Amino acid sequence: MAYDLITMGRIGVDLYPLQTGVPLPQVTSFGKFLGGSATNVAVAAARLGRRTAVITRTGDDPFGTYLHEALRDFGVDDRWVTPVAGLPTPVTFCEVFPPDDFPLYFYRRPKAPDLEIDAHDLDLDAIREASVFWVTGTGLSEEPSRTATLAALAHRAKAGTTVFDLDWRPMFWNDTAVSGPDAARPFYTEALRHTTVAVGNLDEVEVATGVREPHAAARALLDAGVELAVVKQGPKGVLAVNRQGETAEVPPLPVNVLNGLGAGDAFGGSLCHGLLEGWDLEKTMRHANAAGAIVASRLECSSAMPTPAEVEAALTAGAVL
Repeated sequence: MAYDLITMGRIGVDLYPLQTGVPLPQVTSFGKFLGGSATNVAVAAARLGRRTAVITRTGDDPFGTYLHEALRDFGVDDRWVTPVAGLPTPVTFCEVFPPDDFPLYFYRRPKAPDLEIDAHDLDLDAIREASVFWVTGTGLSEEPSRTATLAALAHRAKAGTTVFDLDWRPMFWNDTAVSGPDAARPFYTEALRHTTVAVGNLDEVEVATGVREPHAAARALLDAGVELAVVKQGPKGVLAVNRQGETAEVPPLPVNVLNGLGAGDAFGGSLCHGLLEGWDLEKTMRHANAAGAIVASRLECSSAMPTPAEVEAALTAGAVL
């Protein structure tokens, strides 16, 4: 049976401080959580009742074992999560200064195993048959992941819904650090040719298109080949424009932010759910905004992903209570 959603990209262990408003040198206790944007999107969709799987790689170490166990606990198929000998499973620390300061510290050296995804190891038939396939900008940052990501997109050839999470993390682009976005843009352009949905914040759409104004960036993404452009505008909410001329601009749901990290992944999982349900643009964006707001109100990411009942309660209340 085909998957509702297969994601491909980052995985790791998030070590988040259990004290908020405390600088990292003074933090004394941490919580351990499954992390990585593509992985969190699969978890978020699974929480909403979808059959999901993730394509990624870990270290051959105890943290890698933990990630397999966590994926299974969340109902995400881990059959395409494989170990890489000699590379440690990535660990990410953060600091939590609500409402809008959440510095991240990535430990992905000498190289993250999830960048060792090889095109020759992909189950291309499963990728093509999935209702939704999700890839990220980080997957384009290094070889062999770059070639694997583009090969998967080319083989899928826009079958079903193919989502490109623009996911710009400049610290991961080691071979293009001097020229930054200008060097990355050709790879983004190639990925956009094979995708039906692009989603990103203002910084990310600028990397992909060279345009920052939201409506102009959405048009540029449509011109690049996608059917739906989703531009996240922070406090101004989200803008969605499709090729049929529909536009939805939805404000954020009021929330007391505890940790903004992971909200975008909850948004992504809900976006996939809405697309699978065939909802109109505004309903899809409102549901995704609510899912993101719920996670922003919680400390953790993966284990904070909301259930359908929690999203509906937030939408009914008009806020995350």
